Amino acid sequence: MTGDTLTWERVRKAADKLTTPLLPDDYLTLLNPLWSSRELRGRVEKVVRETDDAATLVIRPGWGWRYQHRPGQYVGIGVQIGGKFHWRSYSVSSPPKRDGRTLAITVRAMPEGFLSDHLVNGLEPGTIVRLALPNGDFVLPDPPPARALFLVGGSGITPVMSMLRTLDRRGTMSDVVLHYSSTTPERMIFREELEAMHERHAALTVIQRHTDHEGILDLTTLDDVVPDWRRRETWACGPAPMLDAVEQHWEAAGLAEQLHLERFSLVVAGDGGEGGTISFQNSGKQAEVDGATTVLQAGEDAGVGMPYGCRVGICHTCTVTKISGTVRDLRNGEEFDQPNEQIQTCVTVPVGPCVINL
Repeated sequence: MTGDTLTWERVRKAADKLTTPLLPDDYLTLLNPLWSSRELRGRVEKVVRETDDAATLVIRPGWGWRYQHRPGQYVGIGVQIGGKFHWRSYSVSSPPKRDGRTLAITVRAMPEGFLSDHLVNGLEPGTIVRLALPNGDFVLPDPPPARALFLVGGSGITPVMSMLRTLDRRGTMSDVVLHYSSTTPERMIFREELEAMHERHAALTVIQRHTDHEGILDLTTLDDVVPDWRRRETWACGPAPMLDAVEQHWEAAGLAEQLHLERFSLVVAGDGGEGGTISFQNSGKQAEVDGATTVLQAGEDAGVGMPYGCRVGICHTCTVTKISGTVRDLRNGEEFDQPNEQIQTCVTVPVGPCVINL
């Protein structure tokens, strides 16, 4: 624990005695909204427009934040809109810094994305947001591999950008090939920075593919595009169809252990559940939902404090106890119908009434 941290802990203990029955945070947040030990907070310092539909949010975290995220990890961000907090996870696009005071996430506004559109087009500098600590296994190892391949589509560049910026900042750029697909040059996030990075590092090859004119990458031609791809450790991030094709191609080549995938969306199998009433036992709240609404979303909509992480069934941060009832896993249709089971709320939907220990 640092000297500054010890000092603030002493202040909190002293304040606790002076402010009872109110908590010290109730007073400290009046002085600075980032001083809270009950929840992680951050202030949006600036919003940097990257393309017509994408922006980087530079956030200064408050009390309790760790700056040493691993390049490629994501963070959770909660934004209050219409009196309700909406949570999503986004990849950190900035490199970790020991002396850093900010981090950055880069967001593309999606047509169906209520929160992403607000973050890109409606969030003002100075806004206080809630944060969840960095998480995820789609990371750059230390030391980096001698040969690396990054296959990126669209906003899938964001976690990879943190990796490349880290290699650039540390002066450890190894033999790296970045194949970056985007519909047009104008929608290619970080295009100019990547081109400048390529000029600084002879070991970095940047291949741009503009799919509106060239079509999507045919993986059967990969030998022509990156002849030594079989000898490279590979990270792939982008739309689900692209990742499915990459996964199948690497498995067919017997190279699955060399491939790292990051999915931004949940791959749904089947038609979901039948829906039903979800009762959150500890909070006394209920939600009547259809078979396409996850337990996580139902709880958030009902105002229940729901644990969460990636929101696509990877990190298990959202795992809670289902006391009774049945839920179905959206990914594979598996049903959980035994009492006191552990379920992942972000990928399960109710099949009739169920009770959750929250």
